[in-house]
Amino acid sequence: MEDYYYGSIDDENSDQYSDRVDDDDEEDSVDGLQDQELCSKDTSCTVIRQESLLAAQKEVLQKAMDLLSLKEHHARTLLIYHCWDVETVSKVFVERGKERLYSEAGLSVRSSKDLNSSLSSDEVTCQICFKHVNAYESSMMDCGHCFCNICWTKHFIMKIQEGQSRRITCMANKCEAICDQENVRNLVSTADPHLATMFYKILLESYVEDNKKVKWCPSVPHCGNAIRVERDEYCEVECACGVQFCFSCSSEAHSPCPCLMWKLWKEKRQDESGMVNSTNTKYCPKCHKPVEKNGGCNRVRCLCGQQFCWLCGGKTSTSIADHHPCGQYKDDRLEKDGLAKRQPWGYSHSCIQFKAHTDSLELEARLQSRLNSKIEILEEKNHELRDFSWVTVGFNRLFRSRRILSYSYPFGYYMFYDDQFKYAMEQNVREPKQNLFENHQEQLQAKIENLSEQLFDDWEERDVLDTRRQIITLSTVINNLCKNLYDCIEELLPPEHIIVPYRSMGVKKASEFH
Repeated sequence: MEDYYYGSIDDENSDQYSDRVDDDDEEDSVDGLQDQELCSKDTSCTVIRQESLLAAQKEVLQKAMDLLSLKEHHARTLLIYHCWDVETVSKVFVERGKERLYSEAGLSVRSSKDLNSSLSSDEVTCQICFKHVNAYESSMMDCGHCFCNICWTKHFIMKIQEGQSRRITCMANKCEAICDQENVRNLVSTADPHLATMFYKILLESYVEDNKKVKWCPSVPHCGNAIRVERDEYCEVECACGVQFCFSCSSEAHSPCPCLMWKLWKEKRQDESGMVNSTNTKYCPKCHKPVEKNGGCNRVRCLCGQQFCWLCGGKTSTSIADHHPCGQYKDDRLEKDGLAKRQPWGYSHSCIQFKAHTDSLELEARLQSRLNSKIEILEEKNHELRDFSWVTVGFNRLFRSRRILSYSYPFGYYMFYDDQFKYAMEQNVREPKQNLFENHQEQLQAKIENLSEQLFDDWEERDVLDTRRQIITLSTVINNLCKNLYDCIEELLPPEHIIVPYRSMGVKKASEFH
């Protein structure tokens, strides 16, 4: 069984999204697409591996040390308090002064001379246990308070076990000064080396867990990598292990669906998983025999010759001009039944569309090897086209755009069918805005299915040049349609919701931190 889909846009919009590329511009078009693929590494986000985590932390520590002429442990105390944000440290320093900056963070900076002068004798009386000990059996923190090492050690162990490793305060009454982390580690290691190692690991990983610009990769099992972004925290990134995720919520990459809507959608899917029946077999509308889908395209053909739409089950023709608007949900009962009855029907529609396109993503990913085989065969025949990179470019465009289309359906459900976001627009404008949004979905879906058919259909040697032209053209058109869908969603979004901006090259691929 083969998959077919011939989509098209309405004639009235054909001028806006032309399917033709002039011969003079064709080479520039494919070169531009190839350049996008080659330049996909993004230096504004970096992969920090486990062995590089200390170096990444020290890089930030050095900036704070240079800014304020601090020792490393003082800089660490300051940065942990300000979530490892050197810009915030600099801003507080300029606006409030050094003394205020230090006091708020619990940082006491005293010179070695001042600390040494505080020890007036070789013997010290610990004010906790009231024992007299030699000076070398006691420790003085930066705040000037001195106690015996036994009491310090007990205090540190208790604080670490209570989960206060990042900011362990002095034992003295009403003293909020943060203790030197090296002193803590050295004293605890004598009594409990394992706990001292855990303490060091917590301080090291604080750079990731307390830093809003650094997050662990959510891979399962965990790859051990962290991702750091330099500027935009609302982005989607790809780790070196291949996992793509939303940096804002650490969930899978889900744009153009906002984080809250995606969270609600996942919860609803889990709660109502039995509501929609989306198996991999549907019945032909002509002969009524079961048809199994084995490709990514959503136009399928039964053995009896009838083509039909996998999404809605409706008959379709073989004409490329055939326009099948099944992406737009219509129900005459919606107007009279109101929102209470819109919700289950709207959810059923959105769920079916979402499932169909995510299934197509998986199937098309498996079929990528078929494209590689076609390229090898054509290269062996010494075809006049020696460069077939446009096939890979077209496949990448198909994969990205279908993912975008998939995640637009959860957004559409919560925007137009669920009452949680009904405040976002007036009732009298809801229908025209919904029609506009679904029209964007419909146009994009038609071109995606057409590109899928062009990529995975059997090629004849005489058709390679034409196929190349069509794939390049469709890739360009789909890129524009994706951008238009994003623009439409951004206009519809309530002000408090943000989506990741559209990136033609797809999810940011993080570069390696050295």
